[in-house]
Amino acid sequence: MPDTFYLIAAVLLPFLGAMVAMMLPQSARLEAWLAGAVALLTLVMVVLGYSSMAAGRMPRVEIPWVPELGLSFVLRMDGFAAAFAMMVSGIGFLIVLYARYYMSPDDPIPRFFAFLLAFMGSMLGMVLSGNLIQLVFFWELTSLFSFLLIGYWQNVAAARDGARMALTVTAGGGLALFAGMLVLGHIVGSYDLDVVLASGDLIRNHPLYHVALVLILLGALTKSAQFPFHFWLPHAMAAPTPVSAYLHSATLVKAGIFLMARLWPVLAGTDAWFWILCPIGLITLLLGAYVAIFQHDMKSLLAYSTISHLGLITLLLSLNSDLAMVAAVFHTMNHATFKASLFMAAGIIDHETGTRDIRRLSGLNETMPFTARLALVAAAAMAGVPLLNGFISKEMFFTEALTASTMPTFMHGILPIAATIASIFAVTYSLRFIHGAFFGPATDDLPKRPHEPPQFMRVPVEVLVFTCMVVGILPAATIGPLLDVAVRSILGDATPEYSLAVWHGFNLPLVMSLLALAGGALMYRLLYRHLNAGIDGTPLLSGLDGRRAFDQVMVFLSWRFARTVERLMGTDRLQMQLRLVVCIAFLAATLTLLPHGLRAGDLRLTPVDPVVAILWAIGGACAIGAAYQAKYHRLAAVVLLGGTGLITCLTFVWFSAPDLALTQLLVEVVTAVLLLLGLRWLPRRFESAGSGDLLARFRRLRDLVIAVAAGGGLAAISYAMMTRASPEGISRQFLARAYAEGGGTNVVNVILVDFRGFDTMGEITVLGIVALTVFALLRRFRPAPESVGVPDQQQGDARDWLLVPAVTMRMLFPIIFAVAVYLLLRGHDLPGGGFAAGLMLSIGILLQYMAGGARWVEDHLRVLPLRWMSVGLLLAVGTGTAATFFGKPFLTSYFAYANLGPLGKLPLASAVIFDLGVFALVFGATVLILIALAHQSVRSQRAAPPPPPEAPARVGED
Repeated sequence: MPDTFYLIAAVLLPFLGAMVAMMLPQSARLEAWLAGAVALLTLVMVVLGYSSMAAGRMPRVEIPWVPELGLSFVLRMDGFAAAFAMMVSGIGFLIVLYARYYMSPDDPIPRFFAFLLAFMGSMLGMVLSGNLIQLVFFWELTSLFSFLLIGYWQNVAAARDGARMALTVTAGGGLALFAGMLVLGHIVGSYDLDVVLASGDLIRNHPLYHVALVLILLGALTKSAQFPFHFWLPHAMAAPTPVSAYLHSATLVKAGIFLMARLWPVLAGTDAWFWILCPIGLITLLLGAYVAIFQHDMKSLLAYSTISHLGLITLLLSLNSDLAMVAAVFHTMNHATFKASLFMAAGIIDHETGTRDIRRLSGLNETMPFTARLALVAAAAMAGVPLLNGFISKEMFFTEALTASTMPTFMHGILPIAATIASIFAVTYSLRFIHGAFFGPATDDLPKRPHEPPQFMRVPVEVLVFTCMVVGILPAATIGPLLDVAVRSILGDATPEYSLAVWHGFNLPLVMSLLALAGGALMYRLLYRHLNAGIDGTPLLSGLDGRRAFDQVMVFLSWRFARTVERLMGTDRLQMQLRLVVCIAFLAATLTLLPHGLRAGDLRLTPVDPVVAILWAIGGACAIGAAYQAKYHRLAAVVLLGGTGLITCLTFVWFSAPDLALTQLLVEVVTAVLLLLGLRWLPRRFESAGSGDLLARFRRLRDLVIAVAAGGGLAAISYAMMTRASPEGISRQFLARAYAEGGGTNVVNVILVDFRGFDTMGEITVLGIVALTVFALLRRFRPAPESVGVPDQQQGDARDWLLVPAVTMRMLFPIIFAVAVYLLLRGHDLPGGGFAAGLMLSIGILLQYMAGGARWVEDHLRVLPLRWMSVGLLLAVGTGTAATFFGKPFLTSYFAYANLGPLGKLPLASAVIFDLGVFALVFGATVLILIALAHQSVRSQRAAPPPPPEAPARVGED
C-alpha cells in the first residue's frame, strides 16, 4: 500500500468507528470490541507509517482545498509526529480495554466509545497535520470532544461544571491560537507547515513576531493547564477515570506541549520566548507539586501532579537549549506511561472499594496486592526512583538546570534549587499516594469490600508499568531509536550528542536526586499527621482559588456585562428584534453604496405584460393584507402570506424557472402548515385600551416606513443589477459546462450539487442545526391548555369529523412517496432534485399528521428524523471526501454511462449521491420540526405533565 494510505487511514478510522459506535445497540462488550479493534488498527497504521518514515520516506499526502488561498488538506508524518501518534493510539487502545471493565452497563456505552474514538481521531489529525489552519481545526475538535467526555455523566453537576470550565478555557485559547496562526501564515506567506518550519529567521526577525508568539503561546498554555490557566484541569476529574487517564496523560494536556515543541525551531531562541515560558513553567512546576501533596482525592492528587510535570516540560522548552529540548521530548513520553497507569490504578481502587479518598483507604496491600505493586512501580517512576524511566528524564532536567548556558546568569542559582524543591514535593505526593492507600492497618470502613479487579482490567496497567521498568533499565535499546528520530525531526542537523545511560557517575545531578528522595521522605513523615487529620485546603495557599476567580469572571461576563448589553439592545419581543436586524441590514447596505452611489445599467426594460402586472398587483394586495391582518387575525395573515408565495411561484413559472417554482410551491405548503401548528398554542391577542392612541399609530407608521425603505432599497439594488450585462457571461459558462463537466442537463441542479456543492453542503448543515435547535427549545416547553385560547372541554379529537379527508390523506401517502422519488431521480436532468423531493415527502408526513395526529404518525410510520439527518449529512460529506481519494478537490463530481444492453445507456453521476444526502437531510429536518411543534400541540390539548429530564422525547432516542 502507498505511504499516504497509512496517514489517511490513521485519521479517518477513529471517526468512522465513532459513527458506527453511535448506531450500535447498548452493549458494553460489542462497543468495546469495536472501539478496541479501531484503536488497534489505527495503531497498526501509525506503526506502518513510522516504518516507511524510518526507511527514508517521509509520508505526506496533500489534497487541494482552496488552492487560490494556499489552503490544502495536508497530512505528514515525521519522527516527532510519529512518536505522538503512537502515544495517542497505543495508550488509546489500552484505555479502551480498561474502560470495557470500568464502565457500568447502565451507562450510555455507545456514546462513551463514540466520543472517545472521535477524540482520538481529533488528536491524530492534529499531530499529523501539515497545514496551520488544519491543525487549528483539529485542535478545536479536541476541545469539543474533551468537553463531551468530561461531561459524560451529564446528570452530575460537577461533571457539567468541569466540562464547561475546560471548554471555556481551552476553546478561548484556541481562538487566540487561530489568530496567531493567521499572523504566522501572513509572515511566511504560506500555511504549509514544512514551509513555516523552514522560515525560522524570517519569523523571528519580523515585526509581527511578538504578536504571533503571544497568541500561539496563549493557545498552548491554556490547553496544557499552565499557570494561571491551570485551574480547569483538577475540575475535569469529574469525568470517568478512563477519560481522565487518556486526556491527562497522553492527549489533551499534551497538545500544548506538542505545539510548543512543533514550532520550537521557528519561535524559540529569543528573549521573549524565554521570559514568557520560563516564569510560567517554573511557577506551574512548583505550584502543582505543592498543591498535590494536600489533595485527599487520588485523582485530584494526580491532576495537580500532572500540572507540575507539564510545568517541568514547559520550563525545559523555555531554556532555548537543544539538550533541554531532548529532555522535554523524553519526559513527555515517560510521563504518558506512568501517569496513565497511575490514573487507571486509582480507577481500579475506586471501582473495587467505592472511594478515592486517601483518608479512608488503608491496608489495601493485603486485599489488592498485585494492584498495589503495579501502583508502587508507577508512583516510583513519577517520583524519579532509579532504574525507572522517570529517573532518567529527571536527571536530564537536573543537568539542564545546572548547565544550560542560554539562560541569564542569576537563573543558574535559582533554577537548580527550584528543581530540587519540586522533586522533593514530587516524592512527597508519590509517597502519600502509595502509603496512604496500600499500607497501614486494613480497614473495613469502605463502601465496598476491596478485592482485585478482573484480570484484563489490570492488563493495560501491567503493560504501562512494564514499559516504565524496561525503559528505565534499558533506555538506549528501547526508547532510544524513537527518541532520536523524534528529536531529529525537530532539531535537524543541530541535534546534540546525548546519553541515555542509567549511570553517569557520582555527579551533582545524582546528588540532587538523592537529596530529593531523602527530602521527600522526610517531608512526608513530618506532614503525616496533618495530611490524615481530615483538614481540607492547602496551607499558605488557602486564599487562592482558580475556580472562584473563573466563576467571578463568568458571572461578570454572563450576568453583569451581558445584562447591561441586553438592557441597552435586547428585547423580549420578536418584532423589536426583527426591526433591529432589518435596520442594521439597511444601514450596512446604505453605507456601502454611499461612496459610489447606485446607478442602473444600460439594458432596456421590456414592456410590462398585463398578466404579470395583475399577478403582482394581487401579490402586493396579499402582502399588504397580511401585514394588516397580523394585528387582528393571525390565521388570515398566514393565508394571505401564502398568497404572496403563490404569486411568487407563478412569477417563476412565467419567467421559465420551473425548479424555483416547484421549490417555492413546496416551501409554501410546508411553511404554512408549520406556521398553523405554531399558531395553535400561541396565546390569545387582546388589544389594549390605548391601542388607538397617537403612540400606537406612530409605531405602526414607523414599521411601515422601515418596511417600505428596506423593500424599496432591495428592489433598487435588484433593478440596478438586472439592468447590467454580465461581461464574464456567467450564465453562459454554466450552460456550456453543466453537461460537459457535471453530467446533467438541469443547470440549476448541477450548480447546486456540483459547481457550488460546498455552499449547498453548508446550507443543509445549517438546516440540520436549525432543526435540532427548534427541537431542543420546544421539547421542554409545556404550554398550559388555556394558553391556546380553547377550554379543555372543547378540545376534542378532530378525527371524528375528518374521517373522509383522513382516509383520503392516508391513501395519498404512497402516491406522494412515488412523486418524491420521481423528483429525486429526475433532478439532475429535469426540474426536481433532492431539496424538492425532501419537501414533497415531508408534505406526505404532514398530511398523515393532519389525518391521525402525532401519536398515530409515531406509532405507524416510525419516522426517525435524526437518522435521516445523519445519513443525509454523511452521504453529502462522503461524496465530497471520496473525490480526495482520487487526487481531486473536495466535492469534485464524476459521471459516466452504464451500458444496460437492450435498455440502452444509463447516465450515472456521483452528484446524484450528494443530492440523495440533501434529500435525506431536508426530509429529516422538516419532520423533526414537525414533531417538535406537533408534540407541543398535543400536550397542550391534553395537559400532559412534563416528563422527567432523563426521559427525552421519543424522537431523541434515535
